[in-house]
Amino acid sequence: MNKLIAEDGRTHIASTLMGESLVDRRVLARTQSEREVRILPDVALVSLGGQSIFDRGKGALLPLVDELAVVSKLHKMLVGVGGGTRVRHTLSIALDLGLPTGGIAQLVGAMEEANAVFLNALLAKHGSIVMPREHFWELPLYLETGMLPIVISTPPYHFWEPPTKGGPLPTHGSDFGLFIYAEVLGVERIIFVKDEDGLYTADPKKHPEATLIKKTTLGALLADMPEELILDRALFEAWKSSRHVRRVQIVNGLRKGELTRALAGEDVGTVIEKELS
Repeated sequence: MNKLIAEDGRTHIASTLMGESLVDRRVLARTQSEREVRILPDVALVSLGGQSIFDRGKGALLPLVDELAVVSKLHKMLVGVGGGTRVRHTLSIALDLGLPTGGIAQLVGAMEEANAVFLNALLAKHGSIVMPREHFWELPLYLETGMLPIVISTPPYHFWEPPTKGGPLPTHGSDFGLFIYAEVLGVERIIFVKDEDGLYTADPKKHPEATLIKKTTLGALLADMPEELILDRALFEAWKSSRHVRRVQIVNGLRKGELTRALAGEDVGTVIEKELS
């Protein structure tokens, strides 16, 4: 139980970290909690790629809308959307204008919000809702009332995006942003819906000899990471120290029913699991 003390003329709160430096590694090592709250442990996060799905138009998106309308009644889930080509066009303009990294990161979310509105218009009759950025804590309410929340995957740092090496483009992309969503909510699994069958040893669009990695662990992947990745590299680096996300799956959204099978727990596409420590 904390108590107030004032032996030096100032009022302090007697607590574990009183008088400690929060940049001391030894202090930080003692802050690990065995009772960290998992807010939405029974929810799956599904990510629809911007370029891979939305930019292909109705031929790719409408079948997935029909699939989501069905599976959202069977599983608790969130849907995250990327921005696709509009993000890349915006990045080009921002770079031409010389905007700083944090300013560029802030712009990305606005492009993704357009895809969230498009998807919501198509799914509204099935109970979808776009979650505004500042309404993060309303997610459990949406889910408990049977709604399907749609979130943007904008990099989480906005104006506070750290400076990057090798140019001003933000390090943290859409895949990483959704990973952070999942981790803070205690979500165990993320399903990334792309236009490829999963993670390959190289980009199959450029290298036809590349082979599909069907199932692996985070440790094995980090030990032999492909040069070309279908997900943000920063995601895998963050995953090393995460405490909740256990399974990342990449499926082909152009294959009918593959998302449904993934939500049912089948090992379709690429499955990456984090070893229990």
